[in-house]
Amino acid sequence: MTSTSPAPRSVPARATDPVRLLRSWTPGLGSWLSGPGGSLLTRGTLARPPSADADAVARCLREVEAGRPASAGPALAVGALPFDPAAPAHLVVPEHVERAAPLGTVLVAEPTGAPVTGTTRSVPAPEAYEAMVAEALARMGSGDLQKVVLSRVLEVVADAPVDPVRMVRELAHRDPRSHLFAVDLPADRAGTPRTLLGASPELLVARDGAEVVANPLAGSAARSPDPAEDRRRADALLASVKDHHEHALVVADVAERLRPLVDDLEVPATPSLVATPTLWHLSTTLRGRVTDPAVTSLHLAQALHPTPAVCGVPRAAAHAAITEIEPFDRGFYTGTVGWTDAHGDGEWVMALRCGEVQGDHVRLWAGAGIVPASRPADELAETAVKLRTLLDALGLDEA
Repeated sequence: MTSTSPAPRSVPARATDPVRLLRSWTPGLGSWLSGPGGSLLTRGTLARPPSADADAVARCLREVEAGRPASAGPALAVGALPFDPAAPAHLVVPEHVERAAPLGTVLVAEPTGAPVTGTTRSVPAPEAYEAMVAEALARMGSGDLQKVVLSRVLEVVADAPVDPVRMVRELAHRDPRSHLFAVDLPADRAGTPRTLLGASPELLVARDGAEVVANPLAGSAARSPDPAEDRRRADALLASVKDHHEHALVVADVAERLRPLVDDLEVPATPSLVATPTLWHLSTTLRGRVTDPAVTSLHLAQALHPTPAVCGVPRAAAHAAITEIEPFDRGFYTGTVGWTDAHGDGEWVMALRCGEVQGDHVRLWAGAGIVPASRPADELAETAVKLRTLLDALGLDEA
């Protein structure tokens, strides 16, 4: 069967026009998030949590709330956690927050403008990425590694500064129902704004009151413009033993990490299909209820992250393999982007189908899950399809 991404009620619908919210976002001044649960725009910085530790963030939010009227609503922290939990995160408590209905409930019609021109470079080169996959497969044959996600970067040097506003609007126009984000990151020494933006298909976890929802994705197939071929590919994915194995590893790990924190965890026995404009994915939606009101959405996100969907199984062995095989630091790619408020509610999505924009430089990432049945050429092709989301937003062809 085909399903859509779950729609937690974490960001309540308001009278504000979500398209106006999108058009109001300005790089360097705040962040913008939109998904099935609603849209959110932040401006300014009221405070910064002393660390990304969920308890420290919760204390910071309580302190902020104590100094302002209750009518202001719950304080929240918004930002991004990196792939490596030991690396610095970027979270702020904004001065102003606006909320709106989901962007996907309205038609987003925006002029695309002129395509970006410039040069691109794959790191590693395509043949070197295939060699990385072969190395991972060799490790699986001689150790306890069951799955590892390997990624590559496409570095773009444009002929002029790249406009992240145009990119975000293009992403929203192409797929308004995905988890869209544009999050300020710390600027460089020259003060040049740096933005992490993307259109992620994957909800890591959301908490709305006691309700908890997680929606891991793993296993994918490229879409086709021909309806009959597109349906054939979807059916083949749903019947794929290799992709079901990859997906089951992810779901089992997410369920294991959620069980100590939630009651009544519902784990469907089989996955369903979800679609983006470029890919079909195997999807499973897990639902439960928090056992302790002090367990916030950020506690849940940090318990799950990094999932096997972006790291591997076992986690420690996969993380070590990624560190040793990938020739770059992922930074915030395959981290998580979102928010948590003083009541513990919030939503965190995987930083996938994303890029980092700074001046005339753009870094785009894509990865693929490697399991024993993987083939290097197929995994390279999967990364090329995943890069299309951001390349299309730039108006570039090369992947």
